[in-house]
Amino acid sequence: MLDGALRRRLDPVLDRLGAALAGRGVSADAVTILGLCLGLAAALLIGLGAYLPAAALILVSRLCDGLDGAVARASRKTDFGGFLDIVLDFTFYGAVPLGFIIADPAANGLAGGFLLFAFYVNGASFLAYAVMAEKRALTTAVRGAKSLYFTTGLAEATETIVFFLLSCLFPGWFPLFATVFALVCLYTALSRIVLARLTFRQD
Repeated sequence: MLDGALRRRLDPVLDRLGAALAGRGVSADAVTILGLCLGLAAALLIGLGAYLPAAALILVSRLCDGLDGAVARASRKTDFGGFLDIVLDFTFYGAVPLGFIIADPAANGLAGGFLLFAFYVNGASFLAYAVMAEKRALTTAVRGAKSLYFTTGLAEATETIVFFLLSCLFPGWFPLFATVFALVCLYTALSRIVLARLTFRQD
């Protein structure tokens, strides 16, 4: 929901940084992989109970997630790069809740499992919609130039990062935060299913 407004503010800065990195020979795929490594390190720190350093790594990881697209636009966009970006993003999104479950299985296990279930459903609806949109040659630039069709929703990248950061700042509240955010994700998936029914119905 907030991604569009945030992108309008950040994209000019990211595009300048991306052009500078591309000029130095840094590839978009390398930035994507670095972002994942930082995200997995954050999840590991969460599992060890080091929440504040984990929050810092999450921020830097997501900076890389924004920079990889900027580097690609300044050099060369590839289908593999778009594929890698999506797969590693989903890996990061699953790793952070797992870190909280590992940190305190008794307190966080049920809510964390519910959140991972909601992520799974929401991710499936997002990717399935993208496949059907590609089949029908639909296009959108609502979230900028992307390698696949992006549908909007209540739970997008910005909301997910805010949830992760709040959970790191207030780890004792993770079960409540995770339950609420899981419901938001499921609502987003349901709204996408309704949108698909309206968009993909047979004439």
